[in-house]
Amino acid sequence: MPKPIPSERIARRLLIHGKVQGVYYRASAQVEAQRLDLSGWVRNRRSGSVEALVCGPVPRVEAFIEWAHEGPPAARVDHVEICEADPSEAGAFSVRPTE
Repeated sequence: MPKPIPSERIARRLLIHGKVQGVYYRASAQVEAQRLDLSGWVRNRRSGSVEALVCGPVPRVEAFIEWAHEGPPAARVDHVEICEADPSEAGAFSVRPTE
C-alpha cells in the first residue's frame, strides 16, 4: 500500500476483537470519531467483535486507529484488523445496528 500524503482523505474498515461489547466501545468510538472530525460508522457484530468505518485526513484516521487498539477503559482489545475502504460509504459518524 503506497504511503498516502497527510492532507489526502482515506477510509479504513476496522474489525476490533476482544472484550469490546458491553463496555461502551461503540459510544466511545463515536465520541472519538467526532472529536477527530471523522465520518463513518461503528457497529457490533454478532461474532462479538466491533466493526468500524472511518474516513478523513490521514493523520486523524491514524489517530483513531491508535485509539481503537485501546478503546474505552473497560475494553480489552486483543487485535484490530484494518483494510482499505471506499470513502463514499462514510456519512456523518453514527452508531449502526448490530449485524
